[in-house]
Amino acid sequence: MIDLTISDGVAEVVLNAPQKLNALDGPALAELGQAYDDAAAAGVRALLLRGEGRSFCAGRDLSTVSPEHDDARGYLVDDLLPLLQKMTAFPAPTFAAAQGACLGVGLGLLVATDVVYVATDAKVGSPFANLGAALDSGGHWLFTERLGPHRTLDLIYTADLMSGAEAVAGGLFSRAMDPAELLDRTRATAVRVASGPTQAFTASRELVAQIRDRRLGFWEALDAENTVQEKLSRTPDYAEGFNAFLAKRRPVFQG
Repeated sequence: MIDLTISDGVAEVVLNAPQKLNALDGPALAELGQAYDDAAAAGVRALLLRGEGRSFCAGRDLSTVSPEHDDARGYLVDDLLPLLQKMTAFPAPTFAAAQGACLGVGLGLLVATDVVYVATDAKVGSPFANLGAALDSGGHWLFTERLGPHRTLDLIYTADLMSGAEAVAGGLFSRAMDPAELLDRTRATAVRVASGPTQAFTASRELVAQIRDRRLGFWEALDAENTVQEKLSRTPDYAEGFNAFLAKRRPVFQG
């Protein structure tokens, strides 16, 4: 159910099971991870993740799950966690275009993506109150970090869903767009970024992750920036950027 195409240095990974709103079981997660491995091996300089049909991803595929025998921890720890870690470590900038349902595992896939553009009418939240289950896939972290504990528990207790526009206004994702424009605009951005300095982009992503996860203070973050800049100053892209600036031409980065 996972499709991968590569063009102009951009990998496009598609969740392609619209008949079930792109819900993912364990084998589908493994297939998705393989697509990321294949894209990385191809040396792409940007990756776009999207879902076919009217939803991005409605979460875990529960159609064949028996609650009496469900290995929920195995699905989350053995199948999902390695995938999310692989996604966050992808060696190029990553983008997602998300419409419709972005729930459960679908939400986790967005958390693990660098830049997320959502349709204004996307649906984001925690429907787990209707299942007797807890919000998973990093949802507690995302909501608490961006929305605060009160709003997080409000969403969990009520199972109310936010629109894409509300999610962006709350700081969850990058931008909200008209559904008719979402994919084209996200593709155009991914293509543009693919021509940029990939090493510098991924260095900034790592720095942002350190600030987020280690709670770096200002001076610690400044020191980390200086270290990153020193390393980048020895790269061909750094020299190309400066030479292009002095020559008043567009740089041609090698990534």
